Amino acid sequence: MRISARNQLKGTIVKVVEGAVNGVVTISLGNEEIKANITRESIKELGLTEGKTAYAVIKATNVMFATGTERITNISARNQLAGTIVKVTEGAVNGHVSLEMADGNVISGSITNEAIESLGLKVGDPALAVIKATDVMVGIE
Repeated sequence: MRISARNQLKGTIVKVVEGAVNGVVTISLGNEEIKANITRESIKELGLTEGKTAYAVIKATNVMFATGTERITNISARNQLAGTIVKVTEGAVNGHVSLEMADGNVISGSITNEAIESLGLKVGDPALAVIKATDVMVGIE
């Protein structure tokens, strides 16, 4: 199956914590980890267990950016992926920013041109991609 979500990051499940309704699945991408908050039913139906290969799937519109690579400590978003900006493309109102992590994975986000300009996002700059765990879907083959 092919899907329209721009970000499909392949990794290995390193932790599954189940609650009464939802659970948090942690996927190692190499140097970074990403957490997905999904339903307990989905965890069971997909057979998500530690050691299994899985994809973190994130729409570009759900990716935020912050300058620098220092983790933001006073924010509820669980995922902060550090890297270097490798592409910035501005459109009429919105643009796309792509960030390459140390392990070679690239994550792209769609943000306003105003945000690109006010943050001063440029190719070669260090940045964080910030994603809420509830915005991460999990896929398997």
